[in-house]
Amino acid sequence: MDWLYSIILGIVEGLTEFLPVSSTGHLIVAGDLLRVPWQKTTLDTFEVVIQGGAILAVVVYYWRDLVQQARTVTRDQGVQRLWLGILVACIPAVILGALFGSKIKALLFTPTVVAWALIVGGVLMYLIELRPRPATTHKLESISLRQAITVGVVQCLALLWPGFSRSASSILGGMLTGLDRPTATKFSFYLGIPVLGGATLLDFVKHRDDLGTAGLTNVGIGFVVSFIVAYFVIGWLLRFVSTHDFKGFAVYRIIVGILILVLIATGIIHNVNRA
Repeated sequence: MDWLYSIILGIVEGLTEFLPVSSTGHLIVAGDLLRVPWQKTTLDTFEVVIQGGAILAVVVYYWRDLVQQARTVTRDQGVQRLWLGILVACIPAVILGALFGSKIKALLFTPTVVAWALIVGGVLMYLIELRPRPATTHKLESISLRQAITVGVVQCLALLWPGFSRSASSILGGMLTGLDRPTATKFSFYLGIPVLGGATLLDFVKHRDDLGTAGLTNVGIGFVVSFIVAYFVIGWLLRFVSTHDFKGFAVYRIIVGILILVLIATGIIHNVNRA
């Protein structure tokens, strides 16, 4: 059955990593519902590794753009501004993760915390969409340092509150600073490359020995499934936000959060810390 767990968790990761619904929260709940028989440290590390599949999907999806930016970065001020903004936006999460990451995992990685993060985040998302700020920035290369810093700070909500969603916080942060939905979404994808890529690599180096229970074959299955699903989700989400708002995701978050609380109350989901 291990290969089936790998496929299901890979699908969950690929579907939710870049949608504003929290991949961490969904994986915590999915792992509990599936009763995955791996050791806790194995499951934690497995989820980190398959997250790398979703990050690779971003790199592949934007490969031509990334190569072109690398070729012109020394003379294109727009590209320089974009990547300086991305690096600046990473700083708050790096500092917060280094100082409090282990404590947050030890205290807050529970289904109840995830449920309330989904609900509160959904309510905030809906309220922001009711009165969206006028968009003043429509291109990645036009994002200012002030806007990038704001996105980086708001993104920390996902680190402080498991289940809030890095994607949701970074996209909403971008919209609050004047980015239109497609630009805020695309910036969230780009920002995920160093933020999630660095966190994945660091966690893998520190805990790679914990993957033994899952087996390399199953880890590979989860990674590939996550990559494939995430690649198609990226394209779908970019098309979706060009003509739709995020109210549907907000309602989904609230419904799922309430459902998780009901399942906890009935004992179907165990409210224990996964970290």
